[in-house]
Amino acid sequence: MPGRLPAKGKVSLAEIFGTALMPKVLSQNEVDALAALLNKVQPGERGAAPGSAPAASERAKEAAPSSGLQGGGFYNLVAPEEVSIIDFKRPDRVLPEQVNALEAIHESFARNVSSSLAGYLRSDIEVRLISVEQFTYSEFNMSIPTPTIINRLTCEPLEGNMVLEINPSIVFPIIDRLLGGGVSKTPPLDRPFTLIEKGLVNSILWRLLDHLKASWEPIKAINFKIVETESNPSLMQIVPPNEPVILLSFEVVMGEQSGLINLCIPFKMIEPIIKEFSQSNWFSTTSRKGSPEDRGRIVENLKSAPLNISVTLAEIHISLSDLLTLQPGDILDCGVPKETELYLSIEKECLYKGKPGFYKRKRALMITDVSGSGSSAPPARFRS
Repeated sequence: MPGRLPAKGKVSLAEIFGTALMPKVLSQNEVDALAALLNKVQPGERGAAPGSAPAASERAKEAAPSSGLQGGGFYNLVAPEEVSIIDFKRPDRVLPEQVNALEAIHESFARNVSSSLAGYLRSDIEVRLISVEQFTYSEFNMSIPTPTIINRLTCEPLEGNMVLEINPSIVFPIIDRLLGGGVSKTPPLDRPFTLIEKGLVNSILWRLLDHLKASWEPIKAINFKIVETESNPSLMQIVPPNEPVILLSFEVVMGEQSGLINLCIPFKMIEPIIKEFSQSNWFSTTSRKGSPEDRGRIVENLKSAPLNISVTLAEIHISLSDLLTLQPGDILDCGVPKETELYLSIEKECLYKGKPGFYKRKRALMITDVSGSGSSAPPARFRS
């Protein structure tokens, strides 16, 4: 075999190994021999006779050195630093700024749920958003325990369904608290939920949906409604297994007990409004000033708020020995004339002055002045 290839435009395997000896499938030794031969050929010699002009590939190398001819004459078309890894099983369909908007919305949801459940359960409870991730629906379905409380939500006017799941590790402590139990740590039960337990959990779920609706209002008014409840996650198939979803996980801590609440949002469902989930739109919405209608609605709701009202008749300093000797009929001199106006306090704030008396056979105070001091106690000159 000659040391240099024939001066032709192309070199076939038949010319290298001989037409008669050319098999249909090369052996490993033949492949190694071919590779060694090709490595000995310089880029300028391939396809060119001795003393001829450089080949087109060599001219391209000189004209564009950044393309980078390597050994064997192959082009490195993409620089290593320009290569990005793509996992087609877990595509990121939501932009980072849209993820930030989703996170801001549901952090507000978590705060509202914390205060609402704390008052409803009469216990210290904390709900916080711990992650916003993009998965496939099959990955989400395999990550939740069995049995559990998994609910399918309709989201009118959007087409499609969400999934709201509450782990049994926090469901059973909540049920125990609703039935009068404490918050001591007990192992979670591994059994299906009874009808009574599901009914108790529904009282919690409706509160969650009310706060979820309020949190989404800056983006779009959505009516969330539970249409199906299951204990087995495999029975809840709202989208195909490979469909991308956004998973928001909330940690619920009540005493020594803790668990997760997961909200699964299919990307296809929010795709028509995904542009609304931009950081600029979110902050411009949350920072807007209240309208007169909003102020009127707030004032109307405040009118029914209960307030504590008290009137301080007098104050007196007395020793403990005198206090122990008091008997029915004893008189304490407060040093305050009976004509002195009294201060009326609202939630411990002195706001009005008035004179005591009777109205319809009941003790009453007639307001004489609204120039109260606003302090937490009457001025010194009205105190004995």
